[in-house]
Amino acid sequence: MESKPQDNPAMSVIVPVYNSTDLLKECLAALVKSDYEDFEVIVVDDGSTEAVKPVVDNCGFRYLRIEGPLGPAAARNRGVAISSGELVAFIDSDVCVRENTLSMLARAFSERPDLAGVVGSYDDAPAEQNFLSQYKNLFHHYVHGTADGKIDTFWSGCGTIRRDLFLQFRGFDEQRYRRPSIEDIELGTWMTRAGHEIRLDRRIEVKHLKRWTFSSLLKTDIFRRAVPWTNLMLRAGKTASTLNLRPGQRASVVLVYLTFISIIGAAFWPLLWLAVAATALAVTMLNKDFYRYLAARRGTWFIVRVIPLHWLYFAYCGFSVIWGVLEYFLERVRLRATRESHIEKEIVKD
Repeated sequence: MESKPQDNPAMSVIVPVYNSTDLLKECLAALVKSDYEDFEVIVVDDGSTEAVKPVVDNCGFRYLRIEGPLGPAAARNRGVAISSGELVAFIDSDVCVRENTLSMLARAFSERPDLAGVVGSYDDAPAEQNFLSQYKNLFHHYVHGTADGKIDTFWSGCGTIRRDLFLQFRGFDEQRYRRPSIEDIELGTWMTRAGHEIRLDRRIEVKHLKRWTFSSLLKTDIFRRAVPWTNLMLRAGKTASTLNLRPGQRASVVLVYLTFISIIGAAFWPLLWLAVAATALAVTMLNKDFYRYLAARRGTWFIVRVIPLHWLYFAYCGFSVIWGVLEYFLERVRLRATRESHIEKEIVKD
């Protein structure tokens, strides 16, 4: 039965948190200022060692503590279980919404009764001013800004789903993802494969408060994003082609590796320096719009520092694909062995 349009659907905002109470205070203070009327906020404390409840009580929001840490997937699922809204909005505890963020999320569903989910984006003015935080945040803003419209994934940093659909798909996979990872991407993958539509609206922006370091960037991009995402695409039997997995990005990964191989080969065959120049130019041309975007916002010196980091990104993306493929096949071998062992036990029992 098709849903009917509703001007102001009730919304439950789920905020999972594990410590980081200073960031949570800013997150909740922003939600207090929301201009939307019919919403509740449920903060799910994933077994924090810091005092989270007083922070939540101070804002007048609902507080739920679980015996964690079980990971944000489990925390969000527990929050949805006690929610009452027709829509469930997920906001990370290191994110600050704008006054109209919830209104814009709700309006998307009022305008499209058939819509399953909608996500927003980080703005281009992150709270942290260090280079890596600026780069990472602007990268995200650019990718989401150029992928406006229908997507085949979901984002729980600032995203909303119809509650009945969320429950129908059993929420986030808290068994597979016990740490922050791609639990939101996986849910979005299964929902869109089933024919439900999720859209990205680049006008819906939030501020990211996280401070990125080199180690946190590598750990997140490789082990919590690229490797599990590769595994997911193999399980889904489909290669994603939205956001940062578009054809130009995949081509850049191949070209970066060809550049590295050509550099090695040029030590023996100097003519290969022509190949180095050609592949490096190709990577630059494929990403010229991104570099122009960064230059317009942060200047030339910022670009000079970004390019080596961007090449490193493409390099470890390629490495992560190989790792993800190996992990996928090892997982299949383990599952097959487990099934065979179970069958043998059943035969012996009979």
